[in-house]
Amino acid sequence: MKKILALVLAAIMVFALVACGGGSSSGGSTTTTPAETSTPAETTPAETTPAETTPAPSGEKVKITLATGGTSGTYYAVGGVLGTVLGPKLTLSDLSVESTGASKANVNMITDGEAQMAILQSDVINYAHNGTNTFEGEVEDNALWIAGIYNETVQILAKPGINNVADLKGKTVCVGDVGSGTEVNAWQVLSAAGLTKDDIKVVNGSFQDGVDQLKDGKIDAAFTVAGAPTTAIVDYATTNELNLVSLSDSELAAIRAEYPFLVQDNLPAGTYTGQAKEVVCVAVQAALVASEELSEDVVYEITKGLFENKADLEAGHAKFGFLDPKVASIGTVPLHPGAEKYYKEIGVL
Repeated sequence: MKKILALVLAAIMVFALVACGGGSSSGGSTTTTPAETSTPAETTPAETTPAETTPAPSGEKVKITLATGGTSGTYYAVGGVLGTVLGPKLTLSDLSVESTGASKANVNMITDGEAQMAILQSDVINYAHNGTNTFEGEVEDNALWIAGIYNETVQILAKPGINNVADLKGKTVCVGDVGSGTEVNAWQVLSAAGLTKDDIKVVNGSFQDGVDQLKDGKIDAAFTVAGAPTTAIVDYATTNELNLVSLSDSELAAIRAEYPFLVQDNLPAGTYTGQAKEVVCVAVQAALVASEELSEDVVYEITKGLFENKADLEAGHAKFGFLDPKVASIGTVPLHPGAEKYYKEIGVL
């Protein structure tokens, strides 16, 4: 009888232990339920944000590569600000910025489909459309005007003792990257002083290449065509005696007669460290262009964003302070339909 009672009690204890374990499992399950049910409440705000990044009608944003210039030049800095400020606000496109060999290379990239937008010189895009100068016999006219942003000054950095353009005769001079707008403008300015390719020892390279070679004594002067102050020259002026060459009255007159798109644009004293006097220079315009293959809606949004976010853009780079729709809309090549739509909307055209 005692054995039977012991077996019954043992069975009861086993049953109790199993029941207790099951209760623990059930309790674990019920304690996680509130956390799972609270998740939607925590993510609700995030579900309301897609309106800020509404994709293009096709359901996918258009990917745009913006071709700029060398990392020490103004194009790259300006392009970077465009990407940082304007990029997140665009609902129809994704904008990425790329360092390139500048103007002519940028035209080629748009023609080849490697870039969809670019910053380049106003004269170079004109050459491309007309098949002249560096585009002799090769018309590339699918890059259309969005806006002229600011003036790009032709600056001549030289060793002390070189006081005018004519002094460059017999000297070693960096005239910019091969095929770049800088190279084109360098020869235009040199020709105004009566110099030809036979009169100087030519070196090609970026703005930073020219500055570095000048520091090392490998060259006597370097041309830079960019918004001033230009990073490469700022760098040079911090540790070296600055000597920027001014154009003479006769050189200015020759340039006006032969190259009317080069306008006088002097550098005020103090533009760079150690620059005590105004430097007489000429300039072209830095232009933002887009492939004709980009839709009107995409370019309209970019153009509108450019002007409606001017204050934020200017805070990122001072060159955006020169943005003026009346000036910006006057290009050396046809306007992209998207840009034209915006300028007409605000009454500029």
